[in-house]
Amino acid sequence: GWGEPVFDKLEALIGQAMLSIPAAKAVEIGSGFAGTRQTGTQHNDRFIVEDGRVVTETNNSGGIQGGITNGMPVYGRVGFKPVPTLGISQETLNDQLQQISFSGKGRHDPCVVPRAVPVVEAELSIVLMDLAVQQLIQKNS
Repeated sequence: GWGEPVFDKLEALIGQAMLSIPAAKAVEIGSGFAGTRQTGTQHNDRFIVEDGRVVTETNNSGGIQGGITNGMPVYGRVGFKPVPTLGISQETLNDQLQQISFSGKGRHDPCVVPRAVPVVEAELSIVLMDLAVQQLIQKNS
């Protein structure tokens, strides 16, 4: 039951945290964009009992329904843009708006993903811990 149905929806908090990471350009929760190509009956996360526990049949929602966790695993994906600094010559503008050739110098990672994984995990942990503390405070008020 972490999250709120309107202003502090868990998806929104996750999206804000993930899109604060440099080079992050897309966030999807659960089935994400694939879910937009389904009908409501195909995408519906029907509740069932499994091993004496209430679960959703598919978890298309990625563990979040109506902005609030539903007890299923929370999952999603973050998309990153490619590194723009290349070791090859590129056309660009200088500070006087003149067309020039520019070539990146120095050490640049060819892909940010290996470094991004622990950052994504840390950002998600911060969001979830904030919500856990909020729930604890509300419970003890």
